[in-house]
Amino acid sequence: MMDGPAAGAPEPAPTGEVTREELHRRSIDLRGFRRSDGLFEIEARLTDRKTHDFAPLSGGRHVAAGDTIHDHGLRVVFGADMVIREISTDMRASPYRECLGGGDTLQAMVGVRIGPGWNGELRKRLPAGDTCTHLKEMMIPLASAAFQLIYSVRTSNVIEVNAEGRPRKIDSCYAYGASRELVALQWPAFHRPAAAQDTKDDQGNA
Repeated sequence: MMDGPAAGAPEPAPTGEVTREELHRRSIDLRGFRRSDGLFEIEARLTDRKTHDFAPLSGGRHVAAGDTIHDHGLRVVFGADMVIREISTDMRASPYRECLGGGDTLQAMVGVRIGPGWNGELRKRLPAGDTCTHLKEMMIPLASAAFQLIYSVRTSNVIEVNAEGRPRKIDSCYAYGASRELVALQWPAFHRPAAAQDTKDDQGNA
């Protein structure tokens, strides 16, 4: 049996005549905390670096290779109800002087519940021309991180269900798709074989 990459592993870098040169690196780090006052925090940080010297179009700043062009921090405090209580931002490095005011509009998200419709609320409350694009970008994965944080501290294994008694976890992601083995093992009554899905028409009728 031939050795090869594990199933699902990324393809190896091109070899032979094809070479690659790294020009840009972006890193986004999110960390979740439980606070002593009963609230929760997500801290997010985004950094951009280039492998060559860089001068923003506005002039006035020279960024040496490897230094941060963007170094933006974001802190969101919320309760167990997922409602945001506080937001703060920190720009350690930015390409333009004007960037420093780009986090002010994020205060419009205080009082919003992290949940369904989240991306729509971001678009509605954070106009592109008034908000730092990179801080706004971090608010998208921050929602997923918040759910992971809350899930990790729950002391109950109670599964939320809808009005019909169907676990809300079903079809919430690929692994919990109704046709997957995970659903068949945990909730066999709600498992739907893949063949049944394939025979449905556009209206969802079998």
